[in-house]
Amino acid sequence: MKKDITAALVNEHRLILRMIALLERNAKLTAEGSYSNWQFYLDGVDFIRNYADKYHHAKEEDVLFEALITNGMPRENSPIAAMLMEHDQGRAYVAAMETAARAALAGETDARTIISENALAYAELLREHISKEDEILYPLAERVIPEELRDSIISGYAQAETKTTHDFANHYETVVAHYEREV
Repeated sequence: MKKDITAALVNEHRLILRMIALLERNAKLTAEGSYSNWQFYLDGVDFIRNYADKYHHAKEEDVLFEALITNGMPRENSPIAAMLMEHDQGRAYVAAMETAARAALAGETDARTIISENALAYAELLREHISKEDEILYPLAERVIPEELRDSIISGYAQAETKTTHDFANHYETVVAHYEREV
């Protein structure tokens, strides 16, 4: 039986989707003028940059995608190229959201729209992105990656995790749970 190389990534997507749901909920309220906890957006940026990007995307980009390329998938004009492009687009939305949240904290009232638009655009992009990975790219990887590459993928994930503190994932789980309780 082949060792599973995508279950950990799918599991990480669950926490990312919980943050996406919070961004959607709060961005709609922000657009209506009924939510102004700007710190939430800065905490969301921190979550996205550290958990989704440095922790999760590092495993995808540096480990799984590289294994797919090693196994013959082209780097350009391929599902990998599309996923990397979407990662970059997401980073642009996050940067704009952060700039606007900092402006809102400084008292700029027009930042509300920019925060909301970028949070919702990021959420929409990531929902579709995660769906493509979970339903198309990861099952493809499970089918085509040979057994002899699987141990190195799993150890690559473990190596990526050593670049974080021991309670890293729990910290972000706690952040998400905190905002899920916010009314």
